[in-house]
Amino acid sequence: MNSFDSALVLWLNGLSGNVRVIDDLLRVVASDYLMPLLFSIAMVGLWFAGRNAAERRRFQVATLVGISSIGISNLAVFAINSLWFRPRPFVDLGNDLNLLFYQATDSSFPANPVAIGFAAGAAAWLASRRLGIWLLAGALLYGISRIYAGVFYPTDIAGGAAVGVLVVLGTLRLKDLLEPAVSLFIRVVRGLSLA
Repeated sequence: MNSFDSALVLWLNGLSGNVRVIDDLLRVVASDYLMPLLFSIAMVGLWFAGRNAAERRRFQVATLVGISSIGISNLAVFAINSLWFRPRPFVDLGNDLNLLFYQATDSSFPANPVAIGFAAGAAAWLASRRLGIWLLAGALLYGISRIYAGVFYPTDIAGGAAVGVLVVLGTLRLKDLLEPAVSLFIRVVRGLSLA
């Protein structure tokens, strides 16, 4: 751990405990439920969006890339965690933090929730810049709220963001290799009236 990480966590977390409404709001944002639900709703909405057949197909391909990237990001984070364990800030900094969240026991680096958020946002960016910006901003807010809550370091957030974006880039390559299967899948799903 470097001093920049510690200083930023201590400063941002030091803002907690002063205004209960802000603490409660950021506790909800940092939760395991709100942001993943919003990312999921955005992916479902993207799947069904589009004004014409070409735009709908572009959105559906982006949705498939996003969903695949979310799964692959989870695997990538698991692999990194298997190779290297980084203690959470509340373990390293102890009583200096005002912990607003439960004490997770997995590795702090990279931030898995942020990797998932950035995977969804980067994939959405492929089809809709506006939606992509909103999801990427949401993923960043998700990460900052987790620093505020005392469960991640800033470099954990940066690492999670990098994993999410890099996985999307790799998934795009994989999509190109699997292109006939992707088109077939979309046609089958449309035939079942699920798209």
